[in-house]
Amino acid sequence: MRQTTLDCIRGAALISMILYHACWDLVWMFGVDLPWYNGFWAHVWQQSICWTFILLSGYCWSLGRHPLKRGLLTFACGALITGLTTVFMPENLIFCGVLTLLGASALLLIPLRPALEKLPPRLGLAGSFLLFLLLRDVNSGWLGYEGVRVAALPQGLYRSRLTACLGFPPADFFSTDYFSLLPWFFLFLTGYFLCRLPHAERTGERRLPLLAVMGRHSLLIYLLHQPITYGLFLVVRQILT
Repeated sequence: MRQTTLDCIRGAALISMILYHACWDLVWMFGVDLPWYNGFWAHVWQQSICWTFILLSGYCWSLGRHPLKRGLLTFACGALITGLTTVFMPENLIFCGVLTLLGASALLLIPLRPALEKLPPRLGLAGSFLLFLLLRDVNSGWLGYEGVRVAALPQGLYRSRLTACLGFPPADFFSTDYFSLLPWFFLFLTGYFLCRLPHAERTGERRLPLLAVMGRHSLLIYLLHQPITYGLFLVVRQILT
């Protein structure tokens, strides 16, 4: 899969994310009644966005030239968001958000790469995805996927913010954007092994310039889209009232 195609997919996911977060702002920040937003299909929409970004990040890890630099930058941006929301918007605190996950996953993959490269790509792909499915509900105290419970986990694991970053949040833990290492690191690994599968060379790639440009600047757009969206809604509210 060529870089332009990856950028276009990422750009499309960015547009979907911006629209989803705009709806979040309307519901939770401006009190607009959107009953469907808390329903099943909105959950599917949200999951499609995060799955796409995490899989793409894992897929692109091997394609980048500076995984350490990229991982540190992404993790630092996640820490910045945590700091800003802690100070200015504690009621909407983001702790262990998606950028923190992506940065931590990229950094964790560096020491793991020699061992992972010894695995056949198809075995690694299947194993990573099955582990993701098995651990999907670990945040809720269970092994299982989307409410299908396989086994309960010891409550002693769920102690603090540190255990929350691993995937075991205590009862009083709160974050408006929460992506712990478990289960999501295994979806990142799924993307990594997906990239290692043999791919036939393709020609005649179709270009979508706007999506490609957005995809190439995804980190900057992610950092800026919420302040811009929120500001626009404030302006619209001032005009209408």
